[in-house]
Amino acid sequence: MALTRVVTLGLRAGHAGVLTRQTLPSTGNCLLQRVTSPYNQVLRNSSNLNFPSTGNIAYGLFLGVSLVGGGIYVYRHMQTDKARYRERLETAKAIKEAAAQAESKEVDIDKQEKQKEPVLPSATLPTHVPFLLIGGGTASFAAARSIRARDPGAKVLIVSDELDPPYMRPPLSKELWFSDDPDVTETLRFKQWNGKERSIFFQPPSFYVAPEELMSTEHGGVSVLTGKKVVHLDVRENKAKLDDGTHISYEKCLIASGGTPRNLPAIERASEEVKRRTTLFRRVSDFRALERLSSSGGSITIIGGGFLGSELACALGRRAQRSNLEVIQMFPESGNMGKILPEYLSHWTTEKVKREGVNVITDAVVKSVSYKNGKLHISLKDGRAVETDHVVAAVGLEPNTELAKSAGLELDADFGGFRVNAELQARNNVWVAGDAACFYDIKLGRRRVEHHDHAVVSGRLVGENMTGAAKPYWHQSMFWSDLGPDVGYEAIGIVDSALPTVGVFAKATEKDTPKRAAEESGTGIRSESDDQGAIEPVNVSTTVTPSLPAPAQQGDSYGKGVVFYLRDNVVVGIVLWNIFNRMPIARKV
Repeated sequence: MALTRVVTLGLRAGHAGVLTRQTLPSTGNCLLQRVTSPYNQVLRNSSNLNFPSTGNIAYGLFLGVSLVGGGIYVYRHMQTDKARYRERLETAKAIKEAAAQAESKEVDIDKQEKQKEPVLPSATLPTHVPFLLIGGGTASFAAARSIRARDPGAKVLIVSDELDPPYMRPPLSKELWFSDDPDVTETLRFKQWNGKERSIFFQPPSFYVAPEELMSTEHGGVSVLTGKKVVHLDVRENKAKLDDGTHISYEKCLIASGGTPRNLPAIERASEEVKRRTTLFRRVSDFRALERLSSSGGSITIIGGGFLGSELACALGRRAQRSNLEVIQMFPESGNMGKILPEYLSHWTTEKVKREGVNVITDAVVKSVSYKNGKLHISLKDGRAVETDHVVAAVGLEPNTELAKSAGLELDADFGGFRVNAELQARNNVWVAGDAACFYDIKLGRRRVEHHDHAVVSGRLVGENMTGAAKPYWHQSMFWSDLGPDVGYEAIGIVDSALPTVGVFAKATEKDTPKRAAEESGTGIRSESDDQGAIEPVNVSTTVTPSLPAPAQQGDSYGKGVVFYLRDNVVVGIVLWNIFNRMPIARKV
């Protein structure tokens, strides 16, 4: 078809060439002389048989043949190019089909290989557990132990956002710092004041059942799912959602989510360089990091004068005495534990901390923290400034209550935490224990307590109630703090330095230290001791403080004693200063 079109175009071009030739002027030198040509007449009148001139015919044929030849040449090249194009398309298609076949074969091979491997369930975690404990701290472990004690076949799953199984937090700021073991950060074993060695972990890893094996274990057990966090709780459907999207249903649930260390506003609005050089001390990882920093020397500043801040200051101060470490402690109060102890006893404690090798800065309110020339610069509101290498913020705890919104649980506006009833129950089949529980104390009113003993006892009670005990929480929990092995105290009830106090003191003896008390009683974690006994009679001196603190007194007169805290002339709190293993008597008071 294309060739026919080319020939036709050639004939038309020949005809046009003849017409063009006729219009050319006649010259003597012209190869084709212009003569009268009847060619047009032949075309117009077929009866005219006169033959045209040879010159005109030759010219027309020359143009026609030239165009026909050019058309044939172009046509052949077009056909050749078209064939090449088709060939390339076929080649590309063949390559694509071959690649698809090879990929298909690889997939089949992978499937065959996977079929050869042991087939695991699509979800390695149980989709349902009878007992779900949210949080991997002391309260959860106490509840798990209590549940198993009442129901030996119980299957308990603990979900913890930490990477370690349940452990005791008190040694992180106390005994671990006085260990002689160079590998203490790895072993996490320590000697208690009584000389006995133990681990901070409640149980070794072999105690726990693997989570994927929990529901198939014949006699039940306790599993710990580490590194996971419950982010949503549906109390109507009894379902929990983890941060990886996993859903687990339950029959009974405990929220023991603990708390998160508070930070200072000055640090929160500081640069990333400042935040990277700040530790919010709470976990095993924090202990390891701070131990490593303190071993390399430099300067560490502890902001906070409460239990944690004072314990860490004394521990690091001991280390500073035998190294080039500088330890600074600052807080807004006039003395250590100024919110708890009467002023005179707080000042006495501050002198004790200074003797441990700590530079104590009182009445210090942090205004800003910046990073310049490799140092942290802490500016105080009164114009004082401190340079340091690292900051430890020990300014309290904020209860973790993120689940309240999804679960529809009530929070306490005054004390924080989940509001619970006398049985520590927040909703049907949901209980709360430990730092996050805001409970009603029948003697002291609504409270929230952040101490080890409360975590142990409230967790244990919840475990009993989750198995049908229906017991109220009437326990008066205690707490303790040790400023090294030589000075410590135990307390119960509401201990607030703003309350009027009555103090009874005597000169301490060699027996009146945390270390000696632990050696004699054989106990380390003192909330686990129920030893009772009578307080030996001593010659005492009495200090009565009204709502305004008494002038500070120093010396051995505060070696040991008892401080009573009054509200409306009723004893609501007691501090046993360097008097140990007498807490049952204090509870009765």
